[in-house]
Amino acid sequence: MYLKVLSLAALISFVSAATHAADIRGLEKGTPEMKSATHLAFGPEDILFVGDAKAATIFAIATGDTEGDASKASINIDNLPKAIGDVLHTAKVEINDLAVNPRTGSAFVAVTADDKAALVKIDGGGKITPLSFKDVSFSKAVLSNAPEDKMSGEGRRMMNRRMESITDIAYFENKVLVSGLSTAESPSTVRELNFPFSESDKGMGIEIYHAAHGKSEDGSAMRTFVPIMIDGEPNILGAYICTPLVRIPVKELEASGGKLKATTVAELGNMNRPLDMISYEKDGASFLLLSNSARGVMKIPTAGLKEIKGLTEPVRGGGVAGQGFEKVESMAGVIQMDKLNAHSALILVHPDNSSQHLKTVELP
Repeated sequence: MYLKVLSLAALISFVSAATHAADIRGLEKGTPEMKSATHLAFGPEDILFVGDAKAATIFAIATGDTEGDASKASINIDNLPKAIGDVLHTAKVEINDLAVNPRTGSAFVAVTADDKAALVKIDGGGKITPLSFKDVSFSKAVLSNAPEDKMSGEGRRMMNRRMESITDIAYFENKVLVSGLSTAESPSTVRELNFPFSESDKGMGIEIYHAAHGKSEDGSAMRTFVPIMIDGEPNILGAYICTPLVRIPVKELEASGGKLKATTVAELGNMNRPLDMISYEKDGASFLLLSNSARGVMKIPTAGLKEIKGLTEPVRGGGVAGQGFEKVESMAGVIQMDKLNAHSALILVHPDNSSQHLKTVELP
């Protein structure tokens, strides 16, 4: 196995933290068998949630990551895939997602390394360490009614819908929120998984008004989202391809197995795929940062989102409507990001389709 053995000191720290997490979060020691590592989010007790879209499974893993100060973290690594490949001793590395431990400032990166799932930790100073899957404290939740693991469709629409069983994850108020596709009548689904994990939630079908298409839809998965408080109420703000931004009150997800209509609060432009989203506060105001495949990074204020009744009319010609935003020119080429601390973001930049670089930048 290509993953290096952790140092004795790191192993002792890992075991201690993992044991504590197991005591209070229902984790058990073993070796999680991951088919893929596609999405990441941090939870309590330094627990990392790993979305395995290929297996339609969410893993909770005790990382043992207890050392570090997020306020002092600064991570800058050129050609991150090569740097990770050198540590893992692999020829090909594809970066799928990154997540920062808000307590320590360590970044965890989910990769596909020589066609195998792998995780690495990057501490606040930039040191890369493999995260072994052997004998860790973990638990898992297998998603019910996930699409079959097979190719379907025709022509350029042919795809393996199983790989969209999970499109994003987040931990919020003792639950793991999961967006993706299901086999339900309304395939676009958001699930609430109680943590510690219990019976899997079949999820809520989500219908949106897609202004760029001029119609209501429920067949495309939410690509990225953040849970956020709006006027004291928990909400999900999520983005879809082409690019509607929608708001969903979390309380409306409680009726598992049903369907709800989200409020489309903005149309941000067609021929575009949203890539990643974070929320943060600056100068007493709350904002979203949304990175996109074709429209750069958008800074979106959250003020007034609750009052927006929702778009109901088509927006043609690549136009925008609803909640306003400004384009952050200094963050061109961002494909992945997470909040590093109160003042900084950690971004994975892919400028001009060249090498992917990991950088620490000031929140705009």
